[in-house]
Amino acid sequence: MTGSTPPWKRRFSKRKADEGPIDEGPQYGARDDERGSAGTGAASLEPAADRGDLPASVDVPAPVARRRAGAIRERARQSARKGGERARAGLAFLADRIIELAPRVPVRDLATLRRQFPGLGPEELADKLVAGAAKATATVGAGVGAAAMLPVPPAMPTELAAEVTGVAAIELKLIAELHEVYGVRPPGSLKQRSTAYLDSWSGERGIDTTKPSTYSTALNSRMKRELRQRIMKRMVRNMPNLMPFLVGAAVGAAMNRSETRKLAARIRQDLRRIQVPWDALDALPALEQPADALRMGAITHDPLGHHDDEREGGADDKRDGGADGGRDGGR
Repeated sequence: MTGSTPPWKRRFSKRKADEGPIDEGPQYGARDDERGSAGTGAASLEPAADRGDLPASVDVPAPVARRRAGAIRERARQSARKGGERARAGLAFLADRIIELAPRVPVRDLATLRRQFPGLGPEELADKLVAGAAKATATVGAGVGAAAMLPVPPAMPTELAAEVTGVAAIELKLIAELHEVYGVRPPGSLKQRSTAYLDSWSGERGIDTTKPSTYSTALNSRMKRELRQRIMKRMVRNMPNLMPFLVGAAVGAAMNRSETRKLAARIRQDLRRIQVPWDALDALPALEQPADALRMGAITHDPLGHHDDEREGGADDKRDGGADGGRDGGR
């Protein structure tokens, strides 16, 4: 229409909106065209539940995170399982090694000991044997500790195994000779006596020859289990021997000396109860020596086998009095 104002230039009416009651809030059940019904009369600030159109809560992990956590847990279980299998395999190998070495340990009979230590009674002679064995195991601990002056993790299991094997051979020799001193040599062949001494070492107890049921002269599952436990205990105790900067050498020497003395004290306490006096002891036959006897001097001075030479080992044995004689008495 000619002369009319276009729609976009028209001005709205300045009528005031209905402000409603000033002192009253929104009425319960009242409906707002844009917000809908007030419902409870106030808007809730709590997160809406069961809303599929809202993002997932941060408290509930997403499926990807759950799968990742499950994979990590499974890998940890597999690693622990493999580590346990390796540890059991290592203990079984070390136990088999000690079982193999036990019959090769040279043992002096009572007549030989009395000739080498004339004028000594049973207790004085036993003290000499314990002192010599403690000195030998301390030397082994110091040697391994010195070799581990700068520890290399791949070499640590080998060093611990060498130390435990050397200490076991020395302590087996001590146990066998203490039984000779107290007059309670177990009956049987060389292999049977070695197994009985191995049972005594793993159980840290003396052999009561009057009760054959208390010890075994044949390998069985109980003895192997106790042997593995004994090896594990010694390896855990010997871990400080691998401390760097020659600290492990001093620690290893002190710990091995103390452990050997404790073992000897337990063995002697058991043997004193069943001791047979020398004047009442029947003449015992000479002990048969193993054909391939261990060189105890080489074990003492070179536990890791760095200089495994026949001539050098022979020289060590001569210097140590055949690893049997001399004033040390326990090598």
